[in-house]
Amino acid sequence: MTCDDGSLSPMRQNAPRLAIVMPCYNEQEILGSTISHVKDFYASCIDDGVISKDSYILLVDDGSKDKTWNIICSQSKSSGLNIVGLKLSRNKGHQTALLAGLDAATDCDVIVSMDADLQDDIQAIRGMIACWKNGFDVVYGVRNDRTSDTFFKRETAQFFYRLMRFMGVNLISNHADFRMMDKRALEALLEYPERNLFLRGLVPLIGFQSTTVEYARLERMAGETKYPISRMLALAVEGITSFSVTPLRFISLTGFLISIFSFLMISYALFGKISGHTVPGWASVTIAIFFMGGVQMLSLGVVGEYIGKIYLETKRRPRYHIEKITNLDIPS
Repeated sequence: MTCDDGSLSPMRQNAPRLAIVMPCYNEQEILGSTISHVKDFYASCIDDGVISKDSYILLVDDGSKDKTWNIICSQSKSSGLNIVGLKLSRNKGHQTALLAGLDAATDCDVIVSMDADLQDDIQAIRGMIACWKNGFDVVYGVRNDRTSDTFFKRETAQFFYRLMRFMGVNLISNHADFRMMDKRALEALLEYPERNLFLRGLVPLIGFQSTTVEYARLERMAGETKYPISRMLALAVEGITSFSVTPLRFISLTGFLISIFSFLMISYALFGKISGHTVPGWASVTIAIFFMGGVQMLSLGVVGEYIGKIYLETKRRPRYHIEKITNLDIPS
């Protein structure tokens, strides 16, 4: 569904207060350029009456080890753009840092989350706001062109979305964390108490009117990606185990199939014993032992992953701690 299909009549005519929330981890090489681009974008949107003058950008330092926080502090004091800096006490991961920023931006009409590398086209936010004015509460940024990504990145990304759908997880294809939510949708999202966060799976659960805005993914201007293959795999495991019990059902199905196979092999062995055609050997026994051992260890690993999540959820530890905040004097 798209916001220009005429299915909803315009409902909001005012220029909303916008907050762009950006998690930052070791982004000193690109952050200055990012802020400059956002500053120009805000200026043009304010001049066109798209957003209000008290809109701001919220930068969340996720325990960076470089000069990211120094740049945020410097820009928040000197830039003509309203900038709020939020520093977490330690690195908590992209999803937690993003949630911390969203939680701090509930004073705005619309909140956009995006990465600091600006590979997501900031101009698409104009389309998101147009959708919001047409009555949509959630607008997903969907990539329609990934030619800037490597072949490996594109193929693994497509495999990720296919795998998640196969596992029963409701995801928007080619959507990461570039999305717009209004105040009502954000407050609903913040009611979810999970410590194991996978926001691109959580947001569709809140419901409300939603749509998509397509954009072409851009090349990273500087720095290195913060999502290598190891983190992509960790994200996939997080999403599957947080939203699907399909792996547990696979274990049950595997156990059932192995039981049938074992019954057939027992029947075959008994028949051979009775007929006197048994042949002594160790290969079949060894293969069976290693096969069953592998299945059991894999099953224990999957079950352990779920038990570990239960363990973390029941502890109810705080998701994060905020060490410092800049620019608290921005008018609300």
